[in-house]
Amino acid sequence: MSANHPISFSVISANLKKTTADALVIGVGKGADGPVLLDSPLSASAVNSLKASLEALGVSGAADQLVRLPGLPDSDTKVLVLAGVGKLSGSEITQEALRRAAGSAIRQLAGLKHVILALPTTAVAQVSAIAEGAALGAYQYASLHSDTAGKKAPVAKVTIFTSLAKDPVLAGVLERAAVLAQAVNATRTLVNEPPSRLFPATFADAAKDLAKGLPVKVTVMDEKRLAKDGYGGIVGVGQGSSRPPRLVKLEYKSEKAVADLALVGKGITFDSGGISIKPGAGMITMKCDMAGAAAVLNTVLAVAKLGLAVNVTGWLCIAENMPSGTAIRPSDVLTMFGGKTVEVLNTDAEGRLVMADGLVAASQEFPDVIIDVATLTGAQVVALGHRTAGVMGDEGVTAALKAAADRAGELIWPMPLPEELRPSLDSPVADMANIGERMGGMMVAAVFLQEFIGKDKSGQTIPWAHLDIAGPAFNESAPYGYTPKQGTGMAVRTLVTYIEDVVARSL
Repeated sequence: MSANHPISFSVISANLKKTTADALVIGVGKGADGPVLLDSPLSASAVNSLKASLEALGVSGAADQLVRLPGLPDSDTKVLVLAGVGKLSGSEITQEALRRAAGSAIRQLAGLKHVILALPTTAVAQVSAIAEGAALGAYQYASLHSDTAGKKAPVAKVTIFTSLAKDPVLAGVLERAAVLAQAVNATRTLVNEPPSRLFPATFADAAKDLAKGLPVKVTVMDEKRLAKDGYGGIVGVGQGSSRPPRLVKLEYKSEKAVADLALVGKGITFDSGGISIKPGAGMITMKCDMAGAAAVLNTVLAVAKLGLAVNVTGWLCIAENMPSGTAIRPSDVLTMFGGKTVEVLNTDAEGRLVMADGLVAASQEFPDVIIDVATLTGAQVVALGHRTAGVMGDEGVTAALKAAADRAGELIWPMPLPEELRPSLDSPVADMANIGERMGGMMVAAVFLQEFIGKDKSGQTIPWAHLDIAGPAFNESAPYGYTPKQGTGMAVRTLVTYIEDVVARSL
């Protein structure tokens, strides 16, 4: 797997002329009465001159707008850049607005080597958001184009101008931002890899490679062990492909662990639909059907790099769903790991089959919480669109994930699990069927997964939440903010923030 080169950070608090860079970025907001120049280190005369020229320059302050001007005597930069932060509401600019503005600027300034970001900051968390956005915006996939002569290299160095430059906690904050962005970007790269390069065996190899040097134990179960141990869902989905399935287990343990958490990710490296084959247009983006497993993998690695006081186990349920003479058929019955039987009515509802095995395996280790992440249903996109994920499960876990996502800058929305949906999964020949009621399909899929959540040592059902990221895991439209086209790295930031919150609540 090709690696994305990390961006380097530095901070300054005074005298812009002492820092030589290619561009200086300042912020412009979209106010009720027109563009508003945000606080910056520019001189009063420069600020007044710019304010008088904003509308004539066509500057609106809209998110993603970037206007380049000649550099000013205030700094030793060739270019002054006005970056839009979007609509202003109140005096405080949100962390997400800063994160997106920084990411948008760095993304659009590809080709420059060193950029100074002088967006307004009054708190360390805002500096962190700017650094995170910049690192996410610098992402580029090492594409397979034969001619790369015209490709602009990403910005390699960012200097953040802030009055908080000497705050002693800033170094740790910037390190966290770099680790988090690296995890998101590694997830993006896995998603972007063609299925001819990323299939179950190479995905497992990538997990081992990415974990090298970290206190993470990686166990890879091949098709022979999966069949021997009874992982009927993963084996069944993978049996139609010439590339056999894998189950990858990642274990990070802390001597100071305050909780044991399990993460389960869907890793369908390509989803043709199997015998219930998708239309051609529906297959084009199906290399992204392993985004949940990629997010789980890189979340565990980020937690290890940050040294968080938790035990986290990741389960990557990896298979390729292909039609062939050996593929499962509609009406086949699979015996899942743990013994439950499932009648397969639609082979394109395969994600829940591999996830069921992973959820049972995770349950058997009695974690305090199980969270699964999957590009599970097209119904998620119908219900919530392309940028908002759905979260379902136990209210305590879903509420905590929603709060974490809000701070991390990711969009998720809680959805119910109505009891009346469960009977639609009944089967006359097995414990349950893999599809049920068509309406509310996102919730029906979650109700199916819920059946495979086990009990804890006291006999109570383990707290669980399911994240359906089918829409926001892959961006088919133009880049925006810090989000590139194709793989987005959705869920990594939410999961890491959630785990940090678990640690913080124990203190």
